[in-house]
Amino acid sequence: MSNRSAYATEYGLPTEDNITDPNQVVRAFRRRLPLFFITMLFVFAAVAIFTFQARPVYSTGASVIIDVRETNVVDFGSVLSGLAPDSAVVDTEVEIIRSRSLAEKIVRKLNLVESPEFNPLLQEPGMVDNLKSSVGSFVKGIFGGASEAPVRTRTPDEAEKREMDLVVSVLLHKTGAYRIGTTYGIQITADSHDPELAAAIANGIADQYLVEQLDAKYEATRRANAWIEDQLSDLRVELNEAESLVEAYRSASGLFATGQTTLNEQQMTDLNAQLIVQRADLAEREARLNSMRSIAQSGGSAEVSGEALQSPVINELRRQQAEINREKADLENRYLPNHPEIQRINREIANVDTQIQTEVRRIVSNLESEVTISRQRLNSLERNLSSMRATLAENNRASVRLRELERNAEASRTTYETYLERYKQIDDQEDLAEADARILSRATVPGVPSFPKTSLNLAIGLVLGGLLGGLMVIVIESLNSQISTGEDIETNFKVPFLGNFPQISGAGRKDPGEYLVSNPMSSYAEALRNLRASLMFADLDSTVKTVAITSSQPDEGKSTLTYGLGRMSAMSGTRTLIIDGDFRRRQLSMNSVGDTPSHGFLEFLFGECSIEEAVLKDEKTDLDILPLTVDRHTPRDVFGSKVFDEMLESLKDTYDLIIFDTGPILLMAETRVLAGKVDQTVVVARWLKTNRAALKETLSILADFGANVTGIALNRVDMNKYHRQGYGHSGYGSYGKYYSSD
Repeated sequence: MSNRSAYATEYGLPTEDNITDPNQVVRAFRRRLPLFFITMLFVFAAVAIFTFQARPVYSTGASVIIDVRETNVVDFGSVLSGLAPDSAVVDTEVEIIRSRSLAEKIVRKLNLVESPEFNPLLQEPGMVDNLKSSVGSFVKGIFGGASEAPVRTRTPDEAEKREMDLVVSVLLHKTGAYRIGTTYGIQITADSHDPELAAAIANGIADQYLVEQLDAKYEATRRANAWIEDQLSDLRVELNEAESLVEAYRSASGLFATGQTTLNEQQMTDLNAQLIVQRADLAEREARLNSMRSIAQSGGSAEVSGEALQSPVINELRRQQAEINREKADLENRYLPNHPEIQRINREIANVDTQIQTEVRRIVSNLESEVTISRQRLNSLERNLSSMRATLAENNRASVRLRELERNAEASRTTYETYLERYKQIDDQEDLAEADARILSRATVPGVPSFPKTSLNLAIGLVLGGLLGGLMVIVIESLNSQISTGEDIETNFKVPFLGNFPQISGAGRKDPGEYLVSNPMSSYAEALRNLRASLMFADLDSTVKTVAITSSQPDEGKSTLTYGLGRMSAMSGTRTLIIDGDFRRRQLSMNSVGDTPSHGFLEFLFGECSIEEAVLKDEKTDLDILPLTVDRHTPRDVFGSKVFDEMLESLKDTYDLIIFDTGPILLMAETRVLAGKVDQTVVVARWLKTNRAALKETLSILADFGANVTGIALNRVDMNKYHRQGYGHSGYGSYGKYYSSD
């Protein structure tokens, strides 16, 4: 197992400091109390300044409610139905209220483009804007603007649109809409520096929302009417074409209609009626003719027939015949048959009879002609009726197609009438449209600003400042990697803590060695005594005669501590030698003997002088000092040489305690070699300066080189601050009475 592994196994790895222990928390706050109060006061002051400098903002709100009840003035369906009463619909309406289109209408309605509160382009640039502009100009000046793309000039329309977009965005930021619990109500809020404008915006949004609903219904109705009107136009053309086809086919097929029947059917009905009448007329005429013929065939006088009796000519001739017969009878009574008068009368009678017979024959001839004509007319009617029947049969066959065309026309007419009726309904409905929501309450002009709330803001600032201050303390303590207490050393590095070495104040700070001699009962002297005792009893199996004092980095006080430990050891009666092993800075030599020695450690090591010539005596304490001269340097590995080993063995015979002041172990390799050769090594850490990572690496290196680490001494501790800030425990304060000059 390597030395490093052995060290890790024995002492463990450093652990992170924590302040979970209540005592640690209290001590942490005591240490960081100024930071806590500064942070708290800074936050409180910032909140107070912001509160008193902030421009007041007035908030108000209007509320609308979605009306789930539906009013039906007339009994026909709506083009755009009412809103369904469910959660998704209410949330959707909230989004409609928050839409940019509605906000833009409010901007135009209230002319918010002219308001600097809502139009950033009209606002005076603030301190932040000026700072941004200055930084931008500075950056452009450094990097140049040659590579920048040319800025395209906006057209007036584009500039107006950009300005409108900015105002709409600000308005949406200053307004809000949310559902009221689980109800159908929606709360609309508005903020503004002007209370009247805030109320106008909230009410304007509520009113515009209702207008939007009505506009949506009107628009839907107009679109429906426009669509139906287009359909009606097409249906009207289709209906006209269908009816034209019916009439064209009716005309082509001869299916002319008169009322509910066709022309052929009407004509056929008329022909049937005429045929019946004509047959009766023929029968009558034939009966009259047959009657006269029967009278003639039976030897009767035809002039006594009904036809003859109805003739005015025969009646006149018969009257003449009767008068002549009376006259004849009178003449026969007076004259003889051969009398001329008798003969004249006979001739007149014969003439009348001849006329009567002639008239009877004419009547018979007329009857025969009438019968002939009537029979011809009957035959003509029968022929026409037969032809009409054939035409009707053809028409009946054509009626199948005609009825099909009529059905198509009727279907088109029904569809057209349905659309026409719906068009009139929608046209009537446009006047009855109403919004699906109503205003529940209108926004009032607020009398008290909603922001800032002075008392609340100050309380929040105080609480926030305290929280942030506490957080800063926790963060600083968590990130603090500096060595602060012996408990920190023993807990994190598992090595002994060799004590706190106070920082000397006043005149003694310039020469701690003189302060030690002048104040042998001080806490500084007592710390050195404790360190000497720790070294003497570090190894109970053997005597400790050689000690190396080292540190992780420069300026941690190891040279001062070496000089003080040497003087304290010499004052205690121990033959002590301190050797300056820091070849680069020779801080020990400068603190103890200055730049006067002509011989020193290197001259003695290389045999250029004797030990008596190299060692200087401290007259006040009888401490022997082996310094480094100013001009002597060497690139050789001094501590790793055999000559050094021999020198060290010879010095052990002369001195009881040999203390080496070395260079920082993280910077000088020879220190690591020396640490492996001496009996004990003391690591000096500067209070609140040395960090854990450096100390961890130092201890690891010492473990690699097999050094016996006595412990870690905490140097330059401000004891007043140490106790005041809680680095020690409560009993440390009473220790001061035991030390003089503290």
